[in-house]
Amino acid sequence: MIMDEENIYAIIGEEGFARLVGAFYRQVPHDDVLGRMYPAADLAAAEQRLRDFLIYRFGGPQRYIEERGHPRLRGRHMPFQIDLVARDRWMQLMDKAFAEAALPLEVEQFLRAFFDHMSTFMINSRED
Repeated sequence: MIMDEENIYAIIGEEGFARLVGAFYRQVPHDDVLGRMYPAADLAAAEQRLRDFLIYRFGGPQRYIEERGHPRLRGRHMPFQIDLVARDRWMQLMDKAFAEAALPLEVEQFLRAFFDHMSTFMINSRED
């Protein structure tokens, strides 16, 4: 099977995305950079939104689009100050989440490249 974004869901399913996103969000409340961006009362909803977005984006059910419409990722993240430090920390936590989730290597490599690109795209603030 040729690895592209449409068959990632077919390979890891809901369960694979749930493992990855769950492993990421378990780290967030204790993180000194990202923790303050995620209100405790919204953490479970934020986890669900990322999980549903990834499932939709990589070939699974369209729940995210049905519930939230177009992703508009930069616009939805504008209220948060995302600088290079926050971007790099997001990637560090995701690195640990990949280690815990133990996804197939080709899926991990594809998702890492996607996250690297998208996390850089989300930067909306410069460090002073």
